[in-house]
Amino acid sequence: MKRWVGATAAAMVTLAALGMQQSSAQSSRTIRIIVPFAPSGSADLLARVLQAPLGKELNQTIIVVNRAGAGSNIGTAEVARAAADGNTLLLTTSAFVVNPAMYETIPYDPFKDFAPVAALPTAPNIFVVMANAGGGINALSSVIATAKADPQKLNYASPGHGTTPELTMELLKLKAAIEITNISYSGGGPAMQALMTRTVDILSIALPVVQSQVQGGTMKGIALTTTQRWPSLPNVPTFTELGFPDITLATEHFLLAPAATPPDVIARLTKAVLTVAAQDAFKERVRQIGYDPISGGPELAKQWIARDVPFFKELVKNAKIPQIK
Repeated sequence: MKRWVGATAAAMVTLAALGMQQSSAQSSRTIRIIVPFAPSGSADLLARVLQAPLGKELNQTIIVVNRAGAGSNIGTAEVARAAADGNTLLLTTSAFVVNPAMYETIPYDPFKDFAPVAALPTAPNIFVVMANAGGGINALSSVIATAKADPQKLNYASPGHGTTPELTMELLKLKAAIEITNISYSGGGPAMQALMTRTVDILSIALPVVQSQVQGGTMKGIALTTTQRWPSLPNVPTFTELGFPDITLATEHFLLAPAATPPDVIARLTKAVLTVAAQDAFKERVRQIGYDPISGGPELAKQWIARDVPFFKELVKNAKIPQIK
């Protein structure tokens, strides 16, 4: 009997030690957050604000990896195919739910290939021009008037096909009956550089990418997709007050894991993300940059995805935007 008790105790100690080793191994592994856009876009900025506090909460090292290309499809597909162990995550934008409408085929299924971890802060979209832009392009009314007078004259930068900044401009073109040529870039950073180097006339972008430039006077905001003026940009009018109440698209952000990731791993990640998102310092930081600090768990992310995929399919169809092959 003593031998049995001793053996059982030894086995329990061994199992406990193994459990501690497995837990230690899991917490010591590096988490990669894949951002499927070039640096300095809204998803990249948000990932880097989240990086340090989330790593502290999880007691794991977190690195942010940019995998730009094909309107975010390359980086998104990489995560869909990654090991489902919680160590490779996707932080993406509304492109995730728009691309099923924008492309004839995409290398992922938004409903089947991912397990949502969290819905993250959203960002309004904004039209900006250089503050000293020539040609009188300094307000939405002058953009529309110029485009009507010469449909071939103006072009604009967007941070990629399938992004809500692109669709915001396409909506304006539809409702104002104008033509402005779209030049699509691989993320918010390159699109912003295109405006700063005068490669394009107008930039349609998520607010966090350019808020500091607008506040500093380098760029001028001419229309914002919020229903009310943004507190830190009181001089930038909204599309609603400029006569376009239907142009209210925001850039959403999702944190996603590969579909087969175990529920307990998802729960651990979600708890850590929502703990960080509830911190006053985090909320204040994202507000300062230009995000609405809304956040929620997997159910909210699922609700957004279920709502948005059919919404954008209808929007792209009505706007007569040709699909990308």
